[in-house]
Formats: sequence, C-alpha cells, structure tokens
Amino acid sequence: MPTIANMEKVNGIVISGTPAVPDAHVLIATATASSSATLSFTLGLDSLYDAYEFRFDNMHAATDEVNFQFQVNATDGADYNDSPITSTFVYVGHRETDNARTGPGYDAGFDQAQGTAYQNLAVYFGNGNDESGSGVLRLYAPSSTTYVKHWTSEFNIITSDFGSGTAADRYTFSTFAAGYINDTTPIDEISFKFSSGNIDAGVIKMYGIAKA
Repeated sequence: MPTIANMEKVNGIVISGTPAVPDAHVLIATATASSSATLSFTLGLDSLYDAYEFRFDNMHAATDEVNFQFQVNATDGADYNDSPITSTFVYVGHRETDNARTGPGYDAGFDQAQGTAYQNLAVYFGNGNDESGSGVLRLYAPSSTTYVKHWTSEFNIITSDFGSGTAADRYTFSTFAAGYINDTTPIDEISFKFSSGNIDAGVIKMYGIAKA
C-alpha cells in the first residue's frame, strides 16, 4: 500500500509531494452464490482499512417477493443477531411501460430502531429469470473500540413484485439505506441473505478502502 509523505491537499487534490491514489479499493474476497442460504465473510474485516465496501452483482432470489438483508457479528458474539442496528430506509420506483412512479418514500417497516434482526438493503425482489439486483454497502471503521459502526448502502433492482405484481408492470426500484450498529466491540464478520429462500445466484466482492 503506498505511503505519502510531505504532501499538501486542497479539496482532496495533491498539490505537492508524492502523488496519492485516493480511496484505493483493494479486493479482499469474493463470494459466489449457488442456491446459497447465506453468503458470509468471516475473514478480512479488521483494522487494516478504515472502511470496507461490499459490491453486489446481479443478486437473484430463488423465492418471489423477498428482501435482501445483512447483519454483522462482533468478536464477542456467537451469532449474527447480537448487535443492535438503528437505520433509515427510503425508496423510489419507476414503471418501465409508462411514466408511473412511486416515491420517493419512507417505510418504517423496512428499518430498525435498536433491532437485532437482519437489516434490509433492498426490498420487493422478484425471482423472474431476468430479475436481479445490484448495489453497494459501505461499512466504516468496523474495528473501532471507541465508536459505533456507521454504514450506508444503495441498491437497484428490477421487479414485477411492486404495484400490481404483473410482468407488464415491472419497475426499476432503487433503495437507499443508512444507519449505525450500536456496538463498540470490533466487528469481524458479516452475513447476507434473503428474507426467505435461498440466494439463487449472484456475486459479492469485499474491498478494503485504503487509509489516507
């Protein structure tokens, strides 16, 4: 990893010293689904990086009308439901056959207030042959022993399970979620799943974001 000495920055731009590589993403691990109940990363979350990014490529649900979710495990925990999450969740949708739109909106049923259940990242997944979703989750300073752990996410899916639920009413459905994990114990594992049924297909890549 490059180290930078004797440099000055203005609005993030190096103006003297050795050129830097801003926010360099380093691929740590890849998980590929094949009728998988969960996809979990149990190694690589540590203090080496300030933040971690999880990229989701064409996640496909085996079951119709389900939500894609995550939860973490702290080093003092035995499972993925011991860290309380407080979150907010907003969405917007647009039907492909006309100008019908929904949102932007907020649904309290998709977020949590100190809940220990899996947190929703995307909702209303269909399981049609070409229906999938892609997005990103960022987890900040998971190894901190001083502060709670913040996270942000964006996701987009194509689904016919919003609105009338017919193939003629397919939507692009975008969701934006953020929150914090109320735990000052380091987090060293993270797990992803659908609210029901398996992850039929899809790839998740975990990146470390290089320290400044």
